[in-house]
Amino acid sequence: MKTAILFLLAHASFLATVSRAQQPASDDVAELAAKNAEFAASLYRKVASASDDNILLSPLSVSAGLAALSAGTGGATRDQLLQGLGLAPLERTGQPERVQQLFQKLREEVARSEGFQLYQATALFLRQPAEAATSFSELVKKFYGADVSRADFGNAQAAKNTINDYVNSKTGGRVAEAVGSLDPTTQLMLVSSVFAQGAWELPFNRSATQEERFYVNKYKVVQVPMMNRADKYYLAYDPSMKLGVLKLPYQGGVAMLVLLPDKDVDYTSIDEMLTAERFLGWVGKLKKTKLEVQLPRFSLEQSYGMRNILPDLGVTDVFESTANLTLSSESGLTLSEVSGFTFGKILLSSTTDSEGASQKK
Repeated sequence: MKTAILFLLAHASFLATVSRAQQPASDDVAELAAKNAEFAASLYRKVASASDDNILLSPLSVSAGLAALSAGTGGATRDQLLQGLGLAPLERTGQPERVQQLFQKLREEVARSEGFQLYQATALFLRQPAEAATSFSELVKKFYGADVSRADFGNAQAAKNTINDYVNSKTGGRVAEAVGSLDPTTQLMLVSSVFAQGAWELPFNRSATQEERFYVNKYKVVQVPMMNRADKYYLAYDPSMKLGVLKLPYQGGVAMLVLLPDKDVDYTSIDEMLTAERFLGWVGKLKKTKLEVQLPRFSLEQSYGMRNILPDLGVTDVFESTANLTLSSESGLTLSEVSGFTFGKILLSSTTDSEGASQKK
């Protein structure tokens, strides 16, 4: 069963998006943030329903990657992709680049967060010798910061090395392995990897950290390094879900929300009831309260293949042989997989390169 604390880590980027949009920014960017929040909740529910493992997920990176791909699609394929992402309502007649421009603005907003760094590696890999149109490559680079490249998927190990080398380079050596085994029949693969590091606005006291019991669920208890700090934090309570909501701010206007369910609450019910509307309601009800916070120190990395998840959100055409992909002149091109990798670490004060790098072999 998933723990409450790891449940919330799945929404760190979710909150970051909303938090940045709530600071001085255009109403359009706030609208995009809200749509991303809706997609995040839907994606999380699907991932959670299919797994009992701990979950760490960056819905924003998945949404941005698929939005970038949509620029290389046409007709019903494009319409369905934008509808599945919840982005169709953002389109305007006579403004063909509006969605792309909004993602560019949102990316710039997040990048301006001083004290919080978000390393992203987003790329589309085409099967050699297929090539993408230059206009498409330039467009996704400009608006999404994404790259378009090729990989020898016929040689699965070589393709794996190509992709992992790319991600490792884009994250400054912080992610050594974002993808594992690959299907040698892959034609087109979207890779979206995230490594986040930041400093707490209210650092925990190293000397106050001690081994304590942590309830994974009502049946399992483990010993973990528990961080402690007494201060004024923003807190809310949702009586309908019987849980508290604690805001832990990072420097730079980004924050994490931690859900604190009552002892008799089944965590799976939280998964099922999570919606963007409820999430935003929590944010609006937060009030500063003096309390002592205890938080376990840990790290987590997860990688998800979205090929079997996205159809449940209404995205199917892009995976079919009839897909209308305009990004390349290659005939019969279809999307084979969407890979999302996220690395997160909860530390005393900040996530440093030495402490936070993923060195999975």
